[in-house]
Amino acid sequence: MLRIITLNLNGIRSAWRKGVLPWAAAQNADVFCLQELKAQTSDLGAEMKAPAGLHAFYHCAEQKGYSGVGLWCRQRPDQVYDRLGDEEFDREGRYLRADFANLSIVSLYQPSGSSSEQRQQAKFRFMDMIYPRLADLRASGREVIVCADWNIAHREIDLRNWRGNRNNSGFLPEERAWVSRLLSEAGWCDVYRDLHPEATDQAYTWWSNRGQAWAKNVGWRLDYQLATPGIARAAKHAAVYKAQRFSDHAPLTIDYEYRLQTGGAD
Repeated sequence: MLRIITLNLNGIRSAWRKGVLPWAAAQNADVFCLQELKAQTSDLGAEMKAPAGLHAFYHCAEQKGYSGVGLWCRQRPDQVYDRLGDEEFDREGRYLRADFANLSIVSLYQPSGSSSEQRQQAKFRFMDMIYPRLADLRASGREVIVCADWNIAHREIDLRNWRGNRNNSGFLPEERAWVSRLLSEAGWCDVYRDLHPEATDQAYTWWSNRGQAWAKNVGWRLDYQLATPGIARAAKHAAVYKAQRFSDHAPLTIDYEYRLQTGGAD
């Protein structure tokens, strides 16, 4: 069984203080995909750089306290890639890919456009840039799982207050249509939704820090694992973990009936 967990940390140092490592050690996961490190390599302590029993890889943003993605892998990958070939977003540390034989696992952090119109335009640029790259991955013949904070709630059941957010970043019509294109035209599978097609409040992975959103479970489903059809069909169990809080996001765990291999094995 292959277990993959994705989690936006909202700061690796903050999540560390809240006990994310002891929790992670108990999960028996093969790969952790992390987003929003908010740290440079020089900020990472020895234990962050080498968590017990895990191989750690990071792509930090050039800007301090901003963005960044990571991978913790129980097996050492055959290859790790940290560049999209786009200068603007490579500087922001938004992509990290590990290859294990014929399987690629990606940690991706799509920009949020909620802070300003300027950042919303950056988000649209990222969406335009990443779409063909995801299409190329889909067409490569490899099995691929992209774990991301997409910063988009796709459907009305993916957030509590959908009516009031129709004109807000994260639920704009053009953002939702972009996700629909990924699924219908580009052929990606939303693994959680395939397993739980009608799940509502139990599917949320992010809660605002305002207005008691967590206490009232006024959440959004922003964190997805999108996969190529072959590996998506191997998914057997998916759940959002809410018993502890390490961040304003919750971890999404998905188990696949798949044996992780390295060294170019079939």
